[in-house]
Amino acid sequence: MRGGWVYLMTNRKNGTLYCGVTSDINQRVYEHRSGCVEGFTKRYSLHRLVWMDYYEDITDAIQRETSMKRWPRAWKVRLIHQANPDWDDLYSLLA
Repeated sequence: MRGGWVYLMTNRKNGTLYCGVTSDINQRVYEHRSGCVEGFTKRYSLHRLVWMDYYEDITDAIQRETSMKRWPRAWKVRLIHQANPDWDDLYSLLA
């Protein structure tokens, strides 16, 4: 079984949020940033990766993402503030 990532993207500090799940965080964030995939993140220019969490089992990651999508916005913002208070783009940390 392979692992997966749950992540949050935004366009700016305290901006619009998108919660996603992927098995390849580098590729998926690149796709969001390049705008090559139609959808919510392209429409709102969500290019900044501000939070990510790895799970050993992709099914756990999918379950977490599903749960987080139902969370109030304030909970997601709190999660970002705890790990990344300046809302820095974490994409450069992926290498």
